[in-house]
Amino acid sequence: MSVIRDTPLPQAGKAVGIETLDMTMRFGSFTALDHVSVSIPAGSFHALLGENGAGKSTLVKCIMGFYQQTSGSLSVDGREVTITSPKDAAAYGLGMVYQHFTLVPSLTGAENLVISRTEVPAVINWPRERKALAAFMERMPFQIPLDRPVSQLAAGEKQKLEIVKQLYLGRSFLVLDEPTSVLTPAEPDEMLGLVRGMTERGELTVLMISHKFHEVTKFADAVSILRRGKLIGGGKVGELSTAEMAAMMIGDVKLAELDTRIPVTEAAKPVLRIEQVKAPDRSGLKTIEIDSLTVHAGEIVGIAGISGNGQKELTEILAGQRPTQAGSVTVKGAAYGATRPETRRNNVRFIPEEPLQNACAPRMSVSENLAFRTFDLKESGADAIWLNRKKIRKGATALIADFKVKTASQSSPIAALSGGNVQRAVLARELTGEVDLLIVSNPCFGLDFSAVAEIRARIMRARNAGAAVLLLSEDLDELMEMSDRIMVISEGKLVYETAARSADISVIGAHMAGHH
Repeated sequence: MSVIRDTPLPQAGKAVGIETLDMTMRFGSFTALDHVSVSIPAGSFHALLGENGAGKSTLVKCIMGFYQQTSGSLSVDGREVTITSPKDAAAYGLGMVYQHFTLVPSLTGAENLVISRTEVPAVINWPRERKALAAFMERMPFQIPLDRPVSQLAAGEKQKLEIVKQLYLGRSFLVLDEPTSVLTPAEPDEMLGLVRGMTERGELTVLMISHKFHEVTKFADAVSILRRGKLIGGGKVGELSTAEMAAMMIGDVKLAELDTRIPVTEAAKPVLRIEQVKAPDRSGLKTIEIDSLTVHAGEIVGIAGISGNGQKELTEILAGQRPTQAGSVTVKGAAYGATRPETRRNNVRFIPEEPLQNACAPRMSVSENLAFRTFDLKESGADAIWLNRKKIRKGATALIADFKVKTASQSSPIAALSGGNVQRAVLARELTGEVDLLIVSNPCFGLDFSAVAEIRARIMRARNAGAAVLLLSEDLDELMEMSDRIMVISEGKLVYETAARSADISVIGAHMAGHH
């Protein structure tokens, strides 16, 4: 079923509601969705919560026609419908905005909109289209420059254009899949606020998949929570606390009480010092300049910044992977060049971004990867000549149990593990034994709720035991929750510093965006 319109542009939409009844999806013997019934009334803003693998994507794919449910039904505006493809979904006004952009970067916003229609004339009458687009944009809450190539737009503008594209195509029910994962701190509130306004005016119904509780509590009316394919609970957002939502999502897992942290004492010794360091960035055209950065024992210093502002280069300098042109890096008062003996002597540990690529040998086994810090040492600490396979296996067994690493076998290649389990394995290796300095980069990116809670708790435990922690993260919530001090990196320089307890997110966001 497809809809051909006489007019090239839809009028302001009227929201549609949907309802799934006993939606079940099986893949062979695996049940991904188990009798899930969710009602999303027209004009509401509904949030869908759940861990990775809870069934959120499967439910949405059944609604959007990517999958055919094994049993159960879908109703649109009270009528049961059969949707066998995304084209059918579009005919009923259902659209989806993906986490990753689907726009053509080299075309302008206007061109992206016009070519997305089902019916596009062979010769496009651009004066007429532009006039029609201008009239359409007047009804939109979003202001986006449609005459610029998409490649020149900021992430927030691209995300708005993705939403505008769906509205332009006449969709009146939108699925937003993790819509704010690529945005700066100020952008999600603005974008979701505008979308929320459209739901309140009855022009749109929204189903948002999110991991961020503050977005759910601020913008959604109601929430549905999935766990292991089943609908565990939900209700009106105003009647549920964040703790209750978290408990439904992850079951009886005790979340770390992060605010039991010990205050940093005045007498805390500086562990890491960076003074007047200069190094070329990845392009070789700009310079990273870190004037002064100190991390004390028992302190977490968070580095906030939009991706690509020098965080990667800073971690490479500290890992010994990027030579410096000037300045000094010291650990515990002595010059530090990140050699293996210096790293070992000073108990420096790393948890880099994308640990499978940057902290593992993917084809080597889980037990071998866990032994990278200790395989060449005897019990006494002296250099070993022979590999002690029995000791490696015994050590791996203990770490896998302690850090709850899910693996078929410790002899499996580490690349066979899920993202969360690779991260747990790297944590197990890096946080075992004495840790005086821990350098962590985006430790929870792409992980689900319980993995995030556990990883943050482990880092906090290291801090409370006296480790100095440098935490680089693009997740501002994570930095606010974890850090004692926050510094902002912008265009390769540290431009702002604040105590985390008294930090103002809007000020941090302005500095991240370069308004300083």
